[in-house]
Amino acid sequence: MNIFRRLFKIGKAEAHSAVDKLEDPIKMTEQGIRDLKEDLDKAVQALAEVKALAIRARNDVESETEKAKDYENKAMMLLQQAQKGELDPAEADRLATNALVKKEECVAQVARAKQDQEKFENHANTMDSNIKRLKSQISHYENELKTLKARVKVSSATKNINKQMADIDSSSTVSMLERMKEKVAQEEALAESYGELAKESRSIDDEIDKALEGASEAQASEALEALKKKMGLEGGDTGESTES
Repeated sequence: MNIFRRLFKIGKAEAHSAVDKLEDPIKMTEQGIRDLKEDLDKAVQALAEVKALAIRARNDVESETEKAKDYENKAMMLLQQAQKGELDPAEADRLATNALVKKEECVAQVARAKQDQEKFENHANTMDSNIKRLKSQISHYENELKTLKARVKVSSATKNINKQMADIDSSSTVSMLERMKEKVAQEEALAESYGELAKESRSIDDEIDKALEGASEAQASEALEALKKKMGLEGGDTGESTES
């Protein structure tokens, strides 16, 4: 299997020198994890097949052991029948001999099945250990990938912020703000100046109106005297003229 070669490749991806050469560390790591999971699926399938062989070998041991006992029992029964006179001794010997030959064949098959069982079980144990190690490595790399994604996200955001901060002077943002402040100060001063002019203009109007108010009162007094003369009320009002 190429499992450990892949593990070595992924392990190299964790090294800083290797990461620097990768076009996209996240995509490369994700692909490596997918490859490892494919290898894991194949390894689990192979383990199941090896365990199946071990189980079959164990069943063969049990089956052939039972057959060997059965053939031995049959040989004994043949000899007992011959002893009782129920079977010809020569025929009994021939059949019992064949039964014992079958028994030995079963015993030999039991020995071979035990060897196969032991071999398959050893393979299964080794594969199971490797699969557990591979699962642990995959879990480790998945956690590393989560951390890597978070670091990339933070570093990207930090880079963008720092870039914006670095571009402030080059884009004349600060100088533009200073010009705006100067412009606002000028507008405020101009507004205050117009306010003072308006105040001065209103003061002059008040003085003019006050001066004209005195003139109007004099004209009204003259007009009153003229009206009295016209009505023959000179020298006072009507009541005062009658009393005289």
